[in-house]
Amino acid sequence: MEEKNLNEKASLELISQMITNSRRKLEDGNGIPFLIWGYTTFCISLAVFFFINATGDYHYHFLWFLIPVIGSIGMFISKRSKVKHSGHVMNFIERVIGNIWMVIGIAGFIVSVGAFFVRIPILSIVLLLMGIGTALTGLTIKFKPVIISGFIGMASCVVPFVLKGNEQILAFGIIYLIIMVIPGHILNYKGRKKHV
Repeated sequence: MEEKNLNEKASLELISQMITNSRRKLEDGNGIPFLIWGYTTFCISLAVFFFINATGDYHYHFLWFLIPVIGSIGMFISKRSKVKHSGHVMNFIERVIGNIWMVIGIAGFIVSVGAFFVRIPILSIVLLLMGIGTALTGLTIKFKPVIISGFIGMASCVVPFVLKGNEQILAFGIIYLIIMVIPGHILNYKGRKKHV
């Protein structure tokens, strides 16, 4: 019985240590994924907003499909650089977070493609999905700024319903700054602060 208790304690300690190590790794320059996706989405939102307002041509909505292209290239370069410089190997928590975002990303892409065929509130759905992914990431690594920004993202899914026309696109981009870019900079700041 005593051996079982020690094993349970050791297991809980190991899990706690894994979470702490994952959090440290995420803080050490790993706000980068938040920044890549956040800035990419913000810039594409501004471009779509600007071009549609300037021309009235709604074909510029196809620019949204640049987000997964640019984001994926940015992530590939970032991961490659990280492995090359530090020999980084993903642990269990990082794989869980990666799987969360893979599922969220696929769902977002399917909904985005579907929006071209069926009239759905795409911006609201994407904000809800990204808020869920951000909140789950924050809860997994136990990092309050990411948790809070995730719940802000989920709550902000009502904003596009309140706004009219192209204002929704601009608000979407600004919300992305709040739910992705700010936590990304906080993670990177904490990582840099540790090394000073």
